[in-house]
Amino acid sequence: MDADHVLKTTRSVRLRLDFERPIETSVIEECLEIALQAPTASNSQQWQWVVITDPEKVAGVAEVYRKSFEVLAARPPEERPSYGAEDSRTQQSEGVTRSATYLAAEMHRCPALLLACISGRVEDLGPMAQAGVYGSILPGAWSFMLAARARGIGMAWTTLHIRHEDEVAELLGIPADVTQAALFPMAYFTGEDFRPAPRVPLEQVVHWNAWGQRAP
Repeated sequence: MDADHVLKTTRSVRLRLDFERPIETSVIEECLEIALQAPTASNSQQWQWVVITDPEKVAGVAEVYRKSFEVLAARPPEERPSYGAEDSRTQQSEGVTRSATYLAAEMHRCPALLLACISGRVEDLGPMAQAGVYGSILPGAWSFMLAARARGIGMAWTTLHIRHEDEVAELLGIPADVTQAALFPMAYFTGEDFRPAPRVPLEQVVHWNAWGQRAP
């Protein structure tokens, strides 16, 4: 696929996942090889990737995710995380709520999960060091998502399981000094290709040389 098309049409896929079709090991490895080309702080390459295809372990991780999702879903909308935004974009639309609920209920059916991890912990680090740690795993994770999308695989970037990170670590044997950054439930997607999604106008979110300066 054209790179611009992949970048513009990589969606969080929850409803259109084909749970009956397995994902070939070779395809996952191809995507991970691409992910390893992403940059890391000081070329540290401290990333670790846990691929989960054992149905029992997929179900175990899915149960942890579902439990965390139910905590979030039980909160009133005004108490859910806003991630710093201050407008209607932070409110879950009916469609997003429906698809997120579906994924939480059906994640155990995914043929594969990917857990993106990085060596070290971030709890006691300052903002700059934390940014360096996450900046060394998130580009690779996004590259994996793009590479998979180009091969017909859909997934959603999720982090809710981290509420119970220790349970997932015990299930998968992940050492205590490893940080879990993101969980990707994945499957081949069904239906037609994806289209660019509606987004806020560029001029509302770009600042030139000073905050609030909208023109270059």
